[in-house]
Amino acid sequence: MKNRITDLNDHLFAQIERLSAEDLTGEKLEAEVQRTEAMVKVADKIVDNARLGIQAATLVANHGDRFRKDLPMLSAPKEIEGK
Repeated sequence: MKNRITDLNDHLFAQIERLSAEDLTGEKLEAEVQRTEAMVKVADKIVDNARLGIQAATLVANHGDRFRKDLPMLSAPKEIEGK
């Protein structure tokens, strides 16, 4: 599985190509429209999450580590017990 914003762009453009197929009609078109709507909802969440990460990184870049204790999501992941 690819997990980069550029991969998301590729998936969205591929979906646009599927939607623009001239032979797509009726139930097949409706299925692609529903698929597109689902993809857009997920893509919006992915973009929102990326935007939040950028905002947090900007906060740290502009103000140093003084906010790090209040933003645990910026810290390295804690070791999983038993490992």
